Amino acid sequence: MTDIDKLRTEFLDLEFDRAGFVLEADTSIKIAKAYGETRPEFIDPSHPDFQACLPILASLASGRRLPIDFPSLGGLSMDGGKAVSSIAPVKLGVPLTGRTHLHDIYAKSGRSGTMVFLVSRMQLYDNEGTHLASTDSRQVIREKPA
Repeated sequence: MTDIDKLRTEFLDLEFDRAGFVLEADTSIKIAKAYGETRPEFIDPSHPDFQACLPILASLASGRRLPIDFPSLGGLSMDGGKAVSSIAPVKLGVPLTGRTHLHDIYAKSGRSGTMVFLVSRMQLYDNEGTHLASTDSRQVIREKPA
């Protein structure tokens, strides 16, 4: 059994990756329209509050999924979902910096055995250091069936 408390003590809240991004207006508009967005601040580049749609933020990924020294937990790894928290509008065409850390590690047991959840949080900042949004990516590691 994995020692979740030990993993939490050793790895939570330590930045393990940093990446730069520039989001393009055309791509954001296409994504916004694909999911049915109609608000002009997400689909009209001439709107004074034009900004990135949230699903494009969920698609951003840094170079690493876990810290380089994070132990292998074995098991079957699956995508456990994404979530985005918007703090301020994310402008398009400007440099952004994503800083990634493990935000949470927890386990659950069920009919299929124990599952360990690893929540990586990327915080997005503009060049002035303003925190604009956070994206959470959950990785689920399920015990291998006997």
